[in-house]
Parts: sequence; C-alpha cells; structure tokens
Amino acid sequence: MLMQGFDNGVLPLLGYAMLALAVAAFVLALLAREDAYRAAEKQTKTFWLVILGVTVLVDFFLGMLFLQIAGLVASIVFFVDVRPALKQVSGGGPRRGGSSSDGPYGPYNGGR
Repeated sequence: MLMQGFDNGVLPLLGYAMLALAVAAFVLALLAREDAYRAAEKQTKTFWLVILGVTVLVDFFLGMLFLQIAGLVASIVFFVDVRPALKQVSGGGPRRGGSSSDGPYGPYNGGR
C-alpha cells in the first residue's frame, strides 16, 4: 500500500518538477546571447539548447528514469555553472550596492 501511494503520488510530482526545471533552463538558455557563451568560455548556445531540449522531450514524452536523471544533471549544471557565468559577462550579475545613478567611476548627479 505504501509503494502504491509512492508510485501514484510522489513519483509523478518528481517528474513534473524535473520537467519544470528543464523547461526553465531551456528558456533561459534560449534567451541568452550567443556571444555571452563564448565570453564565459562555456559550451556553445546550440550545445546547451540541444541538451536541454532533449531533456524536455525525454521528461515530457518518454519518462525513462535513467534519461530523466541525466537530464536533471544537465539542468542543474546549467543553473549552477553556466547561467551565473552568462549573467556575469552580460552585466546581469548581483549589484554591489550604490544607487541606480552610479556610473563606473562613482555617482553621476547630472552636472549639479
């Protein structure tokens, strides 16, 4: 009875979570510029789109656990390694304080 509840309740939720993670990674990979991948010295945009696209297809259609786990690893690598590097070279990194009017050499106050 416990295994039946696990098979009918928990496993589908894990599958949906892996699908959502893969779709989010695919969309973020799609939105990043091609030159940002080169500047961050990561694999090409096409490489990540193919890997994450296959992950989305496997999670949505096949449901083979081994392939889903491999896709989960690829999605996690994208979120933990590739995306922060892309944000850093694209200027989308974390703010280091200061005001929105700060320039590269200090505050800009419009010539006042």
